[in-house]
Amino acid sequence: MTAIERLKTRAEFLHVRDGSRFAAPSLVLQARARGEKGGALPDVARFGFTASKALGGAVLRNRARRRLKEAVRIVGPEHAVPGYDYVLIARAGTVQRRFTEITRDLERALTKVHQAPRP
Repeated sequence: MTAIERLKTRAEFLHVRDGSRFAAPSLVLQARARGEKGGALPDVARFGFTASKALGGAVLRNRARRRLKEAVRIVGPEHAVPGYDYVLIARAGTVQRRFTEITRDLERALTKVHQAPRP
């Protein structure tokens, strides 16, 4: 079981942007290994959440982020890899899809970002 913390600064989010990426109907997951100078404990996975204004008003963006946070609380400890940072970007499907489908999308995304790229 992996401990989970949060990404908080813009620099942490930008670091993850250059890593691997997987898009699902309800979310986009970006992942990157933290490395030696990450600042967090090596046995911890860190998550950040974002929703752009294109998604809708503040109420809709906050609802999307809350749903993603709850999905990470449920799925993250079993599927996240220690020493990695993740950013979840909300999509329109985050608010519209059933919650069980969001958790399934997150499980699949966490599996895919850690697979070796195809030649």
